[in-house]
Amino acid sequence: MRAPSKELTIDEVVGRIESGMTVGIGGWGSRRKPMALVRAILRSDLTDLHVVSYAGPDVGLLLAGGKASRVTYAFATLDSIPLEPWFGRARQDGTAQFREWDEGMFQTGLRAAAQRVPFLPMRAGLGSAVFDNDPDLRTVRSPYDDGEELTAVPALTLDVALVHMNRSDSQGNAQYLGPDPYFDDLFCMAAREAYVSTEQIIDTAGLTVEAPLQSLLLNRTMVTGVVETPNGAHFTTCTPTYERDEKFQKAYATAAKSPEDWTGFAERFLAGDEADYQAAVTAFHEEAKA
Repeated sequence: MRAPSKELTIDEVVGRIESGMTVGIGGWGSRRKPMALVRAILRSDLTDLHVVSYAGPDVGLLLAGGKASRVTYAFATLDSIPLEPWFGRARQDGTAQFREWDEGMFQTGLRAAAQRVPFLPMRAGLGSAVFDNDPDLRTVRSPYDDGEELTAVPALTLDVALVHMNRSDSQGNAQYLGPDPYFDDLFCMAAREAYVSTEQIIDTAGLTVEAPLQSLLLNRTMVTGVVETPNGAHFTTCTPTYERDEKFQKAYATAAKSPEDWTGFAERFLAGDEADYQAAVTAFHEEAKA
């Protein structure tokens, strides 16, 4: 018996998110981010989101659009551009609350949520400024003979996870084809509901064609819904389907430096729907060639 289809539209996915929710966004910096879904959130009435992310332009755009009031992160970068500009501005201006953890602690928080336990112990963070910057963190002492004191990393429980994959079937089995899974599976398992945007929805049998089985990162039990979004990670990478659009990313970062430039950028690229965005990007590159 064939499992039922979980195919949704971009707007249907965003329609299931509510203001005030904790939203985890997969990918890594400026790599394989579910940008089509992020852009749809920008077009929505959603506010007061707590965003959990290995942060890149996903967090930057949501801060710029006034959608995120709180961010838990391990870093914030555009990779080829070291600092995400809108993130940096929000940190300096204090327009949102920020919780910065060590990268390993961040992963452990997702693992705790995935295992449905309130925390997991680890050594990372001990003796560092993490505890100074996050006074809510606690330590725990081993109940065994060693009696070691460890960081008690609280679970990063998500209401919703959003991730982007190269391929998926309609039931939510999803596959990355690039060099790194990042932690998209942990984001999905840490969430009450998980939504996958994908470059292409294909038949399940096609997921094993010209790809190793271990690249099948997500299985359908981990996924609430899937939406086909060609070029949906733009302007971040979606290796090997496409690499980062460096020209566009530079234009994004440059526009963020002044209110006037950003207004023009937003009107050109972010005012319409996803089809409008993709058409505007095509025109942008055609103009660059002229």
